[in-house]
Amino acid sequence: MALHRVKIFSIFERFWHWAQMLLILVLLVTGFGLHGFHDLFTFKQAVTLHTAAALTLLLLWAFGTFWLFTTRNWRHFIPTVQGMWGVFRYYSFGIFKGERHPYRKAYWRKHNPLQALAYTMLKLVLFPAIWITGLIYLFYFAWRDIPHATEYLQGVAMVHVAAAFAILTFVFIHVYMLTTGHSFRDHVMPMFTGFDEVDLTPEEEAYLRKDQPQDIR
Repeated sequence: MALHRVKIFSIFERFWHWAQMLLILVLLVTGFGLHGFHDLFTFKQAVTLHTAAALTLLLLWAFGTFWLFTTRNWRHFIPTVQGMWGVFRYYSFGIFKGERHPYRKAYWRKHNPLQALAYTMLKLVLFPAIWITGLIYLFYFAWRDIPHATEYLQGVAMVHVAAAFAILTFVFIHVYMLTTGHSFRDHVMPMFTGFDEVDLTPEEEAYLRKDQPQDIR
């Protein structure tokens, strides 16, 4: 295995990442506004912006899911127990002792085991929870006449807000992780350029240099 700078994030992945970041930020800010944490918008403006951002993000997720499965990039998000303890140990206290990160990115696996688990939980649990409850809330007018509808709505709202705070926690942790290990710039630049340092087998290197020379430096 040898370390090379390789293009591992496609244009769509980078667009997907930054578009999600912007839309989630809009949703968090307008959501806090709806709950009275600030008065940057009127209630009507906050509802309009929140709904528009939510529907746009839902559409983006639909395209993202289609892209993941058609390109087989879903394989990068499959959690594995192999190496999990080493990564967990590193982030628990090894990082504070200046130890070297136990995981090195590979061409066939961009995310370490802990990242893969976190992203999988985000995509399979938190994201579905937020958009299912959001849609139920949005279409309340269609089921408001059923018995105890108001009580059900309160339960839906609680799950929606809980999922939103869980996603906010993920965002804080994600940003914090950018400040660890390599420099902030080294962590962020791959999501602009697409290139990052990964371990390549001789076969992978030969394949890239022959068939995709523009993707290896």
